[in-house]
Amino acid sequence: MISNPLTGLNYFIKGLSLLKQSGVRRFVILPLLINILIFTGLIWLLSNQFGQFVDWLLPTLPSWLSWLSWLFWLLFSIAAAIILFFGFSLLANLVGAPFNSYLAAAVEEHLTGRKPQSNKPFLQEASEALLGELRKLLYFAAWGVPLLLLGFIPVVNIVSPFLWAIFGAWMLVVEYADYPFGNHGLAFPEIRKRLREKR
Repeated sequence: MISNPLTGLNYFIKGLSLLKQSGVRRFVILPLLINILIFTGLIWLLSNQFGQFVDWLLPTLPSWLSWLSWLFWLLFSIAAAIILFFGFSLLANLVGAPFNSYLAAAVEEHLTGRKPQSNKPFLQEASEALLGELRKLLYFAAWGVPLLLLGFIPVVNIVSPFLWAIFGAWMLVVEYADYPFGNHGLAFPEIRKRLREKR
């Protein structure tokens, strides 16, 4: 068990230093650029559609309510920020899924000098990664929905934030341990079993 709480921060800093490696960098930059393009496009599309809605709605209101325009845009901005905050991780993981096993393999090769063997073509690897992401989403829903419902039960809901913190930490481990384990041929149930053995 890790006793030093700064160990995770230390690994994060070590991980950032790996971005300088050419074999690693491309598997970070490409999904990042795709995510930026997708989110920029979505924000542009939504703001354009919302602007048309506001332009349609305001003439139907009395003139003394014209000040609502800025309120609508403020509410839109807050809603967009919330959706971006919660949706980014989900979409980023789906977009990054085809690249994450290659990223894990490049990091492993850099750290150990040995590259995990994978003779699968990119399309097969990408489709398996996307299916794996969907499987993890179902796993998340299977536990997340009961935890969400637990938050509505009086008195019991006091422990709900702590359970969410533990569950969130567990899901992050499952999410990002999946790729290096998967590069060694381990399936999702076996990965969860091994992670439970060494929490």
